[in-house]
Amino acid sequence: MKMILRSIFAAILISGAMPAWATEAGPKEVVENAVNAIIEVLDARTDKTQVSEEDRNHIRQAVEGRFDYQAMARRSLGRPWKKLEKQEQAHFTEVFRELLERSYGNRLSEYKGQTVQFADAEFKNDKARVQSTVIDDTREIPVDYRLHQTAGGWQVYDIRIEGTSLVRTFHQDFKSVLDNGNYEKLLKSLEEKIARLKEKDKA
Repeated sequence: MKMILRSIFAAILISGAMPAWATEAGPKEVVENAVNAIIEVLDARTDKTQVSEEDRNHIRQAVEGRFDYQAMARRSLGRPWKKLEKQEQAHFTEVFRELLERSYGNRLSEYKGQTVQFADAEFKNDKARVQSTVIDDTREIPVDYRLHQTAGGWQVYDIRIEGTSLVRTFHQDFKSVLDNGNYEKLLKSLEEKIARLKEKDKA
């Protein structure tokens, strides 16, 4: 169940573009709209056993601009981020985005009608936390969204499921590769993983 939930909420981290409405939405609205948009796409599928490429495109469009994808990539990579040129940072952000999409997207097919309740946002300076509860049969799983204020509005920069940070998890995974190599080795391993996942999607 934990992996299913990770899949549902990680797969919505798909776009860094900023639509006009985002400047008017508060933290709770940003999170609630994003999660509900994902659920609408999943409910509308004709084949509930899989997530098609068309479904992926609909998800991208539905959640556009609600997540700070670059901030997630930067926090996940850690110190090596500062040594990268802007072009390299942009490339790593794109690789990170596609890794999330390909790693978790297919698991969305396991969605079985879970419902989500949202609490009001809690604020601290330019950051906010929106707590939610995913209800699945008799279980209730806490999912917290961490947001920060950007020039374009509130955006999510981390998700914590049952206390486990998505960004910290990626950071630990990336660090284990970096400790045994360098940034180029990490980037190559991520690109190879994405390529394998793409081939699996075609099968």
